[in-house]
Amino acid sequence: MITGMDRLTAAIRGEEADRIPIFCNLLDQGAAELGVSLQDYYARGESVAEGQLRMLRKYGHDNVWSLFYVGKEAELLGCQRILYSAEGPPNVEDFVIHSWDDIARLEVPADIPSHPAFTEVGKCLQILKNEVGGKNPICAYITSTMTLPALLMGMEKWMELLFAGPPGPCEELLRKCHEFFVKEVAAYRQGGADVLIYSNPFGSADTVPMKYFLQRSLPWIEKDIQAVGAGGMVYYCGMARLNSVLSAVIERTGIGACYLSPLDDLAVGKRLIGDRGLTCGVINDIQLISWTRQEIRQEVKRILDVGMPGGRFLFGTGVMPLMIPEASIRAMLEAAFEYGSQGGKGA
Repeated sequence: MITGMDRLTAAIRGEEADRIPIFCNLLDQGAAELGVSLQDYYARGESVAEGQLRMLRKYGHDNVWSLFYVGKEAELLGCQRILYSAEGPPNVEDFVIHSWDDIARLEVPADIPSHPAFTEVGKCLQILKNEVGGKNPICAYITSTMTLPALLMGMEKWMELLFAGPPGPCEELLRKCHEFFVKEVAAYRQGGADVLIYSNPFGSADTVPMKYFLQRSLPWIEKDIQAVGAGGMVYYCGMARLNSVLSAVIERTGIGACYLSPLDDLAVGKRLIGDRGLTCGVINDIQLISWTRQEIRQEVKRILDVGMPGGRFLFGTGVMPLMIPEASIRAMLEAAFEYGSQGGKGA
């Protein structure tokens, strides 16, 4: 029997399988599946693992997630309060850094796997590893050095410090965030994660000017990846466009998979990546809230028609908002299974 891991491995190697790998990032949907609130759901690693396994059985895509919510990283660095919503993912309610002086007091955990804020994540990883390890890719979400400060102090204050603040505190914060990044990657790999989503909105020229990207963002990206190795890393910029930076990132880091934005020209991205790595073509899943079944199928077919020729291609989603109807999720995946089969060839 061909597994999700088999499909991913074949795509990375440029080989054929029964179909292309299909990543559907269903996160908060697990709470509804278990009939609990998001706060109760994310309180237990067993719940998150069960939610992921149920999503996998229900829809038949290839990946599972160990991600709880992005603010979990802030909790590992001292955040005490998470804000929960009934209609969207949890987020940081109280920032760790309120003034430049707080940066000096910021402490990076000595051992992340033993940290209380990682306990439930560790349980989730262990269950996923036991149940589907080696069969379905287990994904983890890792915030880059340059982006992590936004979770600790808010985007506005981080942009102020980064572009106009005193250089001493800025460099100290980046140094500490890099130390945390390295330890976090090790913790997730040790726990059984196969795919590490390297999240870096500051790694796109949509967020910072190209000159700044080359002078400041790219050196930190290179430092991050050199410190942990490119194995299993996927370059992702929070749905910001990648095409203008792809060549520089691949050449400087050796990252072998890039998760394009729905706003990128997929044909251009596929050509830029070429045989150097895996191209991930991503549907604009916010549109799934309102698109008809036919519109969904047409868009999936368009993406696969562009991405599948030449192989080394994966079909993926963004963060799949809770408001997407179940019928629309099924329509998208059924089209991806159909058009993504080697017999279908996207035709």
